[in-house]
Amino acid sequence: MLKILHFADAHIDMANFGRHDPQTGLPVRVMDFLKSLDEIVDTAIAERVDLVLFAGDAYKDRNPAPTFQREWGRRLMRLSRAGIPTFLLVGNHDLSPAMGRAHALESFDTLEVPHIHVLDRPCFLRPDELEGLPLQMIALPWIFRSGLMAVLDEETGETAQLYEKLGGRLIELVQLWLGEAEPSLPVVLTAHCSVQGAVYGGERMVMLGNDLVLPGSLVKDPRLDYVALGHIHKQQDLNEGAHPPVVYPGSIERVDFGEAQDDKYFVIAHVERGQTRVEWRKLENIRPFIDRFVRLQNDEDVTDQLREALPAPDQLAGAVVRLVIEYPRDWETSIDEAALREYAGESFEFQLVKRPQMDARVRLPDDQTIGSLSPLELLDLYWRASHVEASALNELNQLAAQVIGEVHGEGND
Repeated sequence: MLKILHFADAHIDMANFGRHDPQTGLPVRVMDFLKSLDEIVDTAIAERVDLVLFAGDAYKDRNPAPTFQREWGRRLMRLSRAGIPTFLLVGNHDLSPAMGRAHALESFDTLEVPHIHVLDRPCFLRPDELEGLPLQMIALPWIFRSGLMAVLDEETGETAQLYEKLGGRLIELVQLWLGEAEPSLPVVLTAHCSVQGAVYGGERMVMLGNDLVLPGSLVKDPRLDYVALGHIHKQQDLNEGAHPPVVYPGSIERVDFGEAQDDKYFVIAHVERGQTRVEWRKLENIRPFIDRFVRLQNDEDVTDQLREALPAPDQLAGAVVRLVIEYPRDWETSIDEAALREYAGESFEFQLVKRPQMDARVRLPDDQTIGSLSPLELLDLYWRASHVEASALNELNQLAAQVIGEVHGEGND
């Protein structure tokens, strides 16, 4: 039995909230991601896993700052010094869309770091390429549009069509490799992509038609013994209770409010030919995200209403908090923003998102139709429906008349 630690979507330089730590100079949110990464590395070393498999997206983009490369490198060097074979699959956030440019993980190959292996092209690895482990691995890293055209020998084409063609080629390739695999040894498939039937997290950073989507039948092939996926931030086993496990471990920290309710994990997979047992290891000390939405129904004690929508101050401590408010525009002055910020003073970050609402529909007088009104008359109705102050109406209408006159060549000389 082989013990494999699988994680993905580290995004260690994600610093979209909060402040910098005065001692290290690092963004505090980056330190959150690094704490999770440390927990993963500590587990790999303490439990002497046979192999670490990272399924892509080390950073938030393909041009990480040297400081973040240093922090990622420090953690990987610990695995290297421990003699643990570590395989890094290249994800979409690690890879430049331009052909020929280095990707964010390439330095480990260039420097030939012991026990660190980068998987940046589709390949089938046998035991001699896996440091002698009794294992076989199929790797499918991310491929951008420029790479698609090179792989498919295409000069032009719609991205969705290119991905469809690539999917067909990869299916053929995986089937070929499975046919060549040694039947007595377990086979692991690792891929950074979407799979049919997967549930996206709040991130959904790809658009339908611009993403490689593998069919569920391919990854659930019983000749596989474990499928280690990356790219989707929500943890899930797409073949739960059956063989092989098809696992997205999810991101190692909450990236945005779309993941506010998601716990975060890495996976220990006990892999054998024909049977694999999966342990979900919950990451501790994940920073809480608190997201609240309030639609005000009356303008009495508005600030008290909003405070009641939030947890107690001690529960807000250290959290990234967002309060979204919808209300009639006339009630703007009833919201005491300073009082709300004081209430959430112990939070790591507090975002107050105000969404004043205008009347949903402009109603015309019974004896008028849109066609019977001039552009200026329609604008005047719009200003009034938007609750524009009376003192500004005349000025806005005069400005609109001037603009319309200039467009139609009627401006004053």
